[in-house]
Amino acid sequence: MTKTEFDTIIIGAGPAGMMAAVASCSYGFSTLLIEKNRRLGKKLSGTGGGRCNVTNSGTLDDLMAGIPGNGRFLYSVFSQFDNHDIINFFEDNGVPLKEEDHGRMFPTTDRSRTIIQALENKIRELGGQILTQTEILSVKKQNQTFILKSADQTFSCQKLIVTTGGKSYPSTGSTGFGYEIARHFKMTVTPLEAAESPLLTDFPHKALQGISLDDVTLTYGKHKITHDLLFTHFGLSGPVAQRLSSFVSGGEVVQLDLLPKSTTQELENLLDQEREKSVKNALKPLLPERLSDFLAQGFPEKVKQLTAQEKKSLIQKIKTLPIKVTGKMSLAKSFVTKGGINLKQINPKTLESKTVPGLHFAGEVLDINAHTGGFNITAALCTGWVTGSPHY
Repeated sequence: MTKTEFDTIIIGAGPAGMMAAVASCSYGFSTLLIEKNRRLGKKLSGTGGGRCNVTNSGTLDDLMAGIPGNGRFLYSVFSQFDNHDIINFFEDNGVPLKEEDHGRMFPTTDRSRTIIQALENKIRELGGQILTQTEILSVKKQNQTFILKSADQTFSCQKLIVTTGGKSYPSTGSTGFGYEIARHFKMTVTPLEAAESPLLTDFPHKALQGISLDDVTLTYGKHKITHDLLFTHFGLSGPVAQRLSSFVSGGEVVQLDLLPKSTTQELENLLDQEREKSVKNALKPLLPERLSDFLAQGFPEKVKQLTAQEKKSLIQKIKTLPIKVTGKMSLAKSFVTKGGINLKQINPKTLESKTVPGLHFAGEVLDINAHTGGFNITAALCTGWVTGSPHY
């Protein structure tokens, strides 16, 4: 690569970095996007089970509810570029999206590659430069110019955008380098922890491993979340477990309602209607077979053999199954980092550092954390667009 001086350089080609590059190029700035992996969007390619849940179709209120960690900081960002702009952007660039449950938007191809390719194509079409397999080792500022060094190259720019991601899933390249840049410029970083992580539990997982359930309710104290659940070999995963993970750390007992749409009375009526059947067969129309077998353990075989107290216990087991949480998956196995660049030092309109002119941050490196379900990527794409755009 011969050219080394640019108007704008972006470090990190995840959704925020790619969208920042698109915005910067579309306004005519000479732009370089630097990525240390061989390909762009490495972590993005694993989201939504490899299908890429690219945004959420909800209202502004829905977005705020989906971004519990400092979502209000993004009001100004969303007034410039929001989830509907994301949907329009992809549709305009040949990637139609479809809506699934809970407002989750996916490419109709069901492949995250489609999303990454559309962003990459757009950057190239607009004349942006992309440099992969290049790790920036140091960043400093001389007068008005940022100087970036890799092992064998030096680059300079007037505007530097840091989109290096959080510290979750380090196998995708998230090392936390963006925090080092911030600290170098005397900015503070709030403590980092796993936000959306699967829960480790003390519970007979082996019997239930691999069972997934739609729309169950998990409750801990005043926190009550209804969404999909997956039983794994270590505990609980899926959106409902990951969302509750922000409120537990280990040692708590959470309650699982396997059939939140059915009342205790309705379940009692059902058992009365099916009294000739075995307990597990009576439950089968409502729940997966292995789960019915699990719930029927410890009770007489047939429904008609249940005492009133046993019937009550069985229904309680379905409606308030106690599960002891022993801990959370480490940051390395989590999808979302809680904590990041302290927002008090960031201008909410431009996402520029208040103390270092020309230095901008977008995406998960910021102290913003959202739920999975298209909210994190929405925050990343929208903050990326805003950092890449000029503000006069």
